[in-house]
Amino acid sequence: MTRLKLIRAPLKYVQGKGALLNFYEEIKDLGSSFLFICSKSGYRSCHKKIEKSFEGTECKLHFKIFNGISSNGEIEKMRKIVKEEQIEVVVGIGGGSALDTAKATAYYEKLPVAIIPSITATDAPCTGLSVIYHDDGAFDTYLFYPKNPEAVIVDSQIIADAPVKFLIAGMGDALGTYFEARACMRTNSPSLENGGISLSAMALCELCYKTLLKCGYQAKLSCEKHLVTPALDAIIEANTYLSGVGADNGGLAVAHSVYNGFTALQECEKTMHGSLVAFGTIAQLILESAPKQEIKEVMDFCYSVGLPITLKEIGVTDGERVRIAAQKACIQGETIHHMAGGVTWEQLYDALLTADLLGQQYFIS
Repeated sequence: MTRLKLIRAPLKYVQGKGALLNFYEEIKDLGSSFLFICSKSGYRSCHKKIEKSFEGTECKLHFKIFNGISSNGEIEKMRKIVKEEQIEVVVGIGGGSALDTAKATAYYEKLPVAIIPSITATDAPCTGLSVIYHDDGAFDTYLFYPKNPEAVIVDSQIIADAPVKFLIAGMGDALGTYFEARACMRTNSPSLENGGISLSAMALCELCYKTLLKCGYQAKLSCEKHLVTPALDAIIEANTYLSGVGADNGGLAVAHSVYNGFTALQECEKTMHGSLVAFGTIAQLILESAPKQEIKEVMDFCYSVGLPITLKEIGVTDGERVRIAAQKACIQGETIHHMAGGVTWEQLYDALLTADLLGQQYFIS
């Protein structure tokens, strides 16, 4: 049976310098009592603008700093606050874990959720899923939702004022979007929403990649000096909306399996998600026998913005450890199996080492 095409996205996406000063106007129809689930840095950077947007209203605001992990226990804690405070709208402020906690809390309490990213390190803000952990920090499950967030509000100045490493990591996560979706479309594999891949989804994925190439380096320079420029705004949109909606509706392949594989290694525990996805994208292109020019284009981009192109840059110096990561990346159920013809761990191992050899040439020359 032909897979039905499907595309989903947030109900509303708002982005721009000072966008949080308009937060109330954008979400006032959702309710009048709000629980803001915040990371520490997210609270510091956002709460004053949010409170100012509510001036003159009778809305009830409750800010709560979460413990840093989107764990089952933390979600239960937030659900208890929702009940006790008679909350009508849940809002996530911060990075991926804070946003995932907010989405899960809203889902279980059957409430609308709004998202305010304070960094753009991943495409989590726009997606209809959360990564859930056990209370000890061990991975538990992916929680998929019947809908995407009601609103995603991105203040470009907040992103510009955040450390540039988060913007770079977000570009790494976004880099895999087009190539993974392209691989899934070739094999009629499902998107993250378990639907067929539409032309609209592929257009977003391709635009995401083209935007990275066009604006990535300049956006990095702007962010380093906390400047909001058209290039930075374009990359914020690529990292957040184009990558998020693109991945949700385009699917995953090698790049994210490589991330999952390397997270099994202790030396990669502090390596950012997007850095591993970027290196995994290069490995995917090698597995696909992509044209030499396409591989070079991707590696040139990575080198220009500071994404890793060698194993050493992601924290791995032992080839035997790469073997472990490759085996982990190829277990049953991993998205690497969306590739045409299938991929064995031995093939992935060889591709990862080849990517490393190509990357080393940049530092030799």
